[in-house]
Amino acid sequence: MKTGQGLPDVSEADVVLIGAGIMSATLGMMLKELQPDLRITVLERLDEAAAESSDAWNNAGTGHAAFCELNYTPEKADGTIDTSKAVSIAESFEISRQFWAYLIQEDHIKIPENFIRSIPHMSFVWGDANVEFLKKRHAALTKCHLFEGMEYSEDCEQLKSWIPLVMEGRDLLEKVAATRMDLGTDVNFGALTRCMFEQLSKMEGVQLHFGYDVRRLKQRPDNRWSVRVRHRETRVNHKVRANFVFIGAGGGALPLLLKSGIPEGKGFGGFPVSGQWLKCTNPDVVEQHQAKVYGKASVGSPPMSVPHLDTRFINGKRELLFGPYAGFTTKFLKNGSFFDLPLSLKVNNLHPMLSAGVKNMPLTQYLINQVRQSPDERVEALRQYYPEARGEDWKLEVAGQRVQVIKKGPKGGGVLEFGTEIVAGADGSLAALLGASPGASTAVSIMISLLDRCFPEKMQSEAWQKKLKEMIPSYGESLAKDAELLRKVRSWTSEVLGLQNTVRNEV
Repeated sequence: MKTGQGLPDVSEADVVLIGAGIMSATLGMMLKELQPDLRITVLERLDEAAAESSDAWNNAGTGHAAFCELNYTPEKADGTIDTSKAVSIAESFEISRQFWAYLIQEDHIKIPENFIRSIPHMSFVWGDANVEFLKKRHAALTKCHLFEGMEYSEDCEQLKSWIPLVMEGRDLLEKVAATRMDLGTDVNFGALTRCMFEQLSKMEGVQLHFGYDVRRLKQRPDNRWSVRVRHRETRVNHKVRANFVFIGAGGGALPLLLKSGIPEGKGFGGFPVSGQWLKCTNPDVVEQHQAKVYGKASVGSPPMSVPHLDTRFINGKRELLFGPYAGFTTKFLKNGSFFDLPLSLKVNNLHPMLSAGVKNMPLTQYLINQVRQSPDERVEALRQYYPEARGEDWKLEVAGQRVQVIKKGPKGGGVLEFGTEIVAGADGSLAALLGASPGASTAVSIMISLLDRCFPEKMQSEAWQKKLKEMIPSYGESLAKDAELLRKVRSWTSEVLGLQNTVRNEV
């Protein structure tokens, strides 16, 4: 991968992308398709792309389509199920699939053969209340054609055929239920990201620079941005001037947003949450499980900690993971500094941070309990999903960092957010992406929203509108409202991406 010849003392660009993860890769590819003559400079602090949140070991890897994630369908006070977020996420993932299929079909990128695979997405619960919730959830979701084909079962024999490890050794008197969606996927976002950057590095006007820390962002009198960076090895400083800056640095985005000084960034804070997995080391056990099985999160736990027994494909090898187990650290990045959290505290965000902390004491207690867990306690948690699990078949692996967004609430206090949020300057010359799940899976939709906010005139131009329709055939239309359009684009993307496009019991 071409990484440029090293930065000159001062260089010029139209666009600077900070962070070489899935978000910057997606935005870079979209911008070069929309306007090929753009000069783009990518700045990454590590020595390779996708080494933090986008890496396969640091990312859940689920093509988040809301098929199995129960936290996307909360139960309302009146007992009904709110499906709005699930529908939105499902549609967003279909949009991502279209863009990936376009890039492959147009021979713009050479995607590794198995960057995306079909794997059933399942939800599994036990206990009368949870079973009733899952049954209502299934009924509510299947009213929308995005979830057509989702199966529901309380039959133990049926569940044994779907998820033998989960049912083996389980008390048959215990009430259990599961849903299954065969159209689910496993995505290696690290492989996808590196592939897109490989293509970007070959394009005219694009420079990738690794090993550079962004030290300062300052808006000049002409409204352009001056980005001061330092090479991590040589310690030499450089400047890059650009019309537009995107901060897509994962957990590192918040400190950089605060450095920019834009008024829109004031009051934002971040709460770092680390993660760990139990990885199965017994190939015989790995082969017995073929699904992503999600359960319900513990009371007070963050959505990223929803437990799941997860079939993964990483570096060409089939893996079986359980977790994640949450933890607390003051680092904002896996390769970050323990000073990240204290240095992010500012006068304008201290009150929201403290307020959010007081309001979320159950989360704090949950993290303390997670940190204190012994190896035996971790295996005991695994046995809720795999009753016959043996501790010697599993080892602990460190996963990635997530920084949950804290922002000012309507009454001046702090609100802890669990999604993703774009923070952009009023003039559209700088934008940052904060937050975590379901980020990677919905990257294309997120970047379309960013383009709408930061490039409004160009987005309304005939040239960009036409190109967007080529890249994303459903652009400007609702897949949630148009069943025939969904059928067409899902059939096309499934063929190009090599995915299953039928549901069980369907001819």
